[in-house]
Amino acid sequence: MSTTIDLAAEHIAKQIASTIEPVLAMVDGWRGVLETELSGPYAGALTGSPEADAETLDPVIKALVGGELERDGALITGAGFVAAPGYLPDAQWHLAWWLSSANTFGSTGSAALRRLDAVSDPDSDQFRDYTTLEWWRVPARTGRRHLTGPYVDYLCTDDYTVTITTPVVADGAMIGVVGADAYVARLERELLPVLREWGGNGTLVNASGRIVASTDSRRATGALLRIDGLAAALAPLHEEHSAQPAWLDGGELVVPCGDTTLALVAEAPAAVE
Repeated sequence: MSTTIDLAAEHIAKQIASTIEPVLAMVDGWRGVLETELSGPYAGALTGSPEADAETLDPVIKALVGGELERDGALITGAGFVAAPGYLPDAQWHLAWWLSSANTFGSTGSAALRRLDAVSDPDSDQFRDYTTLEWWRVPARTGRRHLTGPYVDYLCTDDYTVTITTPVVADGAMIGVVGADAYVARLERELLPVLREWGGNGTLVNASGRIVASTDSRRATGALLRIDGLAAALAPLHEEHSAQPAWLDGGELVVPCGDTTLALVAEAPAAVE
């Protein structure tokens, strides 16, 4: 019976991965473009200048991410490049971040692709040092792609959000991160029907155990799922090596969802307990 349960849960985990992994691949592709054309002999290929600056880089980033942001059915609602402090000579702090027409943050009613209006003056009371935030801090420390959230993103969406970022390296130094935002509500619309294929409670969590979506209405988005043994089962998701399915003492099955650093926590349906 446990083999049947294992296979059913793994099938659902693969469906979840198939929804998220294309976004991860897209972000990795953007990183590749920027790393190739902003470093070494290729420096200036995108911007037309050997020294990138905010004025020339912004339209390049818009062209890179804008098509996906405005694609019908796109999961993401924001995307772009955040520069390392001091990388751009004309902008010490700079977010070349674009919001889709579906993103209502700071909107004046115009349903159009637009650049995030972020405060970049460190002397302003509204200034936010983005290098202290998880979506910057973790990729800067690990050198790897990172999924942050769910969290309430007061900088770009003012709603529960998942942010995927990966470091951009040019000439041996990290020059920023490139990434994308997705509303958790949009992810739930895609993933809840998949989770409901499981006969018992099915909960999707990040590597820290925070809830992304759940068929159990008592499990709120962004809250920590507190189950004995869950933290240990999720620990490998923080590492480069692959995590494996694990049964917890309470009867829950934890199944990694591909390369997403998310995991399905599946409680056995009553009919097969």
